[in-house]
Amino acid sequence: MIVLGSALASCTEAPERAPAIAPAPADMATAAPAAGPDGWVALFDGRTLEGWTGDVAGWTVEDGAIACGPAGGNLWAPGEWSDFELAFRFRLTPGANNGVGIRAPGTGDPAYEGLEVQVLDDGHEKYAGWLKDWQRHGSVYGVAASAGSTAALRPAGEWNAESITVAGRRVRVELNGAVILDCDLDEATRGGTLSGKDHPGVRRSSGKVGFLGHGDRVDFREVRLRPLTPAR
Repeated sequence: MIVLGSALASCTEAPERAPAIAPAPADMATAAPAAGPDGWVALFDGRTLEGWTGDVAGWTVEDGAIACGPAGGNLWAPGEWSDFELAFRFRLTPGANNGVGIRAPGTGDPAYEGLEVQVLDDGHEKYAGWLKDWQRHGSVYGVAASAGSTAALRPAGEWNAESITVAGRRVRVELNGAVILDCDLDEATRGGTLSGKDHPGVRRSSGKVGFLGHGDRVDFREVRLRPLTPAR
């Protein structure tokens, strides 16, 4: 395991991501569910993938959770969102790799065309010695590195709680009560990206939210979103 840099969300180098399953198109846009009295929108009803688009065939609903199968690709929640807080619980299998797509168009590779917040069992031995900081859990892939994710993650098989807040140019990730990323996208990309590649999604101000399968079993539940700006 590579030791994390000392600066929170410091923009350091990282390795290439394992090839992802070809992203599925978002099909047709679906309307955002209405917010409840508390301002939160339930994106997942705990029973079905109603309203979700993309690779709905590669994911299942089991015991109140959305489960990524071995062929699961990109799965998009209903609605399009600009500024928001996304909250969910997730459970990893050993060494599992997944992601959260935000402000994504629903087509192309969301790690580049939108933003991908890493979901990764980054302390697993298979990543030792080569994982880049910007690939660790909670990082914005290729753009900004998280700090402290390995310590904050619960062991594979246990449920974690995470929130991702996107407000203007700022992205904040909190994992099990610890802030592991607090990054200004403009500052993070000043002089280029950490991956050395173009990430046009950094310039997007709105888009779809979803989960990005990379061939490993990962479960998500209690998926809800609180808009900071009106949904489209």
